[in-house]
Amino acid sequence: MPHDLPLLQDLLILLLASVPIAFICNRLRLPVIIGFMITGILIGPYGLKLIHDVRMVEALAEIGIVLLLFAIGLEFSLRRIMEIKQLVFLGGGLQVIFTALAVTGIVYLLGRGVGQVIFFGFLFALSSTAIVLKSYIDRAEIDTPHGRAVTGILLFQDLCIVPIMLLVPILSGKEGSSAINIALRLGTAVVAIAVIIFTARTVIPRALHHIVQLRSHEVFIIFIVLVSLGTSWLTAQFGLSLALGAFIAGLVLSESEYSHQIVADILPFRDVFNSIFFISIGMLLSINSLAADLLTVLGWVSALIFGKAVIILILMRILGRSLRVSTMIGLGLAQIGEFSFILAKTGVEQGLLSGSDYQRFLAASILSMIATPFLIQVAPRIGYGVQSMLAPGSLLESSMMGLVAEEQRLMGHSIIVGYGLNGRNLSKVLRRVGIPYLILELNAGVVREASLRGEPIHYGDSTRREVLHRAGLEHARVLVLAISDPIATRRTVMLARQMNPHIHIIVRTRYMSELPDLYKLGANQVIPEEFETSIEIFSRVLREYGIGRNRIQREVEEIRREGYQMLRAPSLPLLEMRDIAEALGSASTETLFIDANSPAVGKTLREMELRKRTGATVITVVRDGHTEINPGPEFRFNAEDIIVLLGSPEQIERAVEQISAPDEQGR
Repeated sequence: MPHDLPLLQDLLILLLASVPIAFICNRLRLPVIIGFMITGILIGPYGLKLIHDVRMVEALAEIGIVLLLFAIGLEFSLRRIMEIKQLVFLGGGLQVIFTALAVTGIVYLLGRGVGQVIFFGFLFALSSTAIVLKSYIDRAEIDTPHGRAVTGILLFQDLCIVPIMLLVPILSGKEGSSAINIALRLGTAVVAIAVIIFTARTVIPRALHHIVQLRSHEVFIIFIVLVSLGTSWLTAQFGLSLALGAFIAGLVLSESEYSHQIVADILPFRDVFNSIFFISIGMLLSINSLAADLLTVLGWVSALIFGKAVIILILMRILGRSLRVSTMIGLGLAQIGEFSFILAKTGVEQGLLSGSDYQRFLAASILSMIATPFLIQVAPRIGYGVQSMLAPGSLLESSMMGLVAEEQRLMGHSIIVGYGLNGRNLSKVLRRVGIPYLILELNAGVVREASLRGEPIHYGDSTRREVLHRAGLEHARVLVLAISDPIATRRTVMLARQMNPHIHIIVRTRYMSELPDLYKLGANQVIPEEFETSIEIFSRVLREYGIGRNRIQREVEEIRREGYQMLRAPSLPLLEMRDIAEALGSASTETLFIDANSPAVGKTLREMELRKRTGATVITVVRDGHTEINPGPEFRFNAEDIIVLLGSPEQIERAVEQISAPDEQGR
């Protein structure tokens, strides 16, 4: 008996067409999103007409948006939103207002009505959350300065959908669109969001706890999908967007201890439905309409990308971002968003948008979306180009230059780029031991707060030669890069090596795959987070099994030697250390700090009889920054000396026990 399954047939066509096109895009190193949009254009009702009923595909695409916003909420959390609240509310608010005002003014000059020009302003003010965040995630730039700023602005735009949708009827001048009715609907929306958040925060975590107790992975996944879709449906009943409900659900669950597992389980669903969403966007484009109005549409797209990028660039500069980062933020948001399609449909129904304007808008929107991954890809180069065009002494950069000018007098200091967790810990230690340092940071708020605490921190972009020069790079001894922007990191390493061939450059990076490029550019040491995390984990496992500290240290050194050697060119120091290690056989070294309560304080090497009692030898002592190589028998130990022991693991273990303070031996 034959079955009529149009949805299954459409899905098969989608998958059959998208896989080869996505494969070709991957081979050509083009963003896969572009391939999905091209697929939609080819198989849609305006292309080969392989799929006629676009409504089914749009329904699946809506699920994709819901799951995308749900996953974003999971990964962001309320705490992280509060950390970037300035970007979300101030940056996002200014971007929406000024972009809408600019578009409104231009359209008004073309002779459109007041309601229409304001509506056009809202349409063009929004950007694509799905495409932009997908591109940044694929490029591992979501946690960079420009990635965080873009995410914050996009979140505000998504929140704006609700009041904008409520304003559409009053802009059209139809019945039931009085200010009182709009205020009532807006008030209802605010109350609804508050009720949903309160219910979600009180009910969902408790229910999730009971679900986890069942220890059923299937039930866990079903419950998560239920929460995501259920909250979306609930917000829709109050006249709000489905995506907003999904985002709220994700935010609530992000605070739970199960958030990482939820993200892992939801990713496959999200990626599949997201692909369908991008295909559905391509299906909306009419090739005939585009061909008929090609010059007009290209004019719209060019004006949109340039105008929006410039407006956002200026706003980000006002908010204290560097010129390079501001340019990258502007290019990242220089497109029309997926929620604008929903808004445009409502505008057509309300008479604010004609059929021809709607098709031009769709064509311009889709072309701007297709251009987005390419713009994000070239944004770093454009950012550096715009930055280099600006003279060092210009008005925009003068304040930044003045901040670090005073530090030129430093000699042999350390320069720390980035004041995150690594930067804060490093500066704390350097301050304790008396090593001079200064910090460069691109977050103006962080600079202000740290300056009040007395930190030698300055606002400055390390990718600028002038900034590094005024930070005294030519006279610095160490440069530490502790930032999450891989592009800026590579450029800073290259620039620093050119300016000071002798400086020691230490770089923190996220992945092992970045090591070869950084070493090639001139880094002396690259510390990948994932590799060092793995070392810390196995060290703790060995300690749990009672393995001695010296044996653990030897294993750590061996793993580091093997791991880093695979990803960098062979160098003489590494080969020499390996030969020495082989020659010494089972010998080990241990660095030991002499505590004030140590029995060694005040005694000479002869009095300690360390070699006689333990077999270990003291080969070096560091005191107040001075090194004593191979100290003699009359050398007397002081508190806070640092000694280096040589011997077998067992000999060193005995020596450590003899020298350590009584309270340390009991640990």
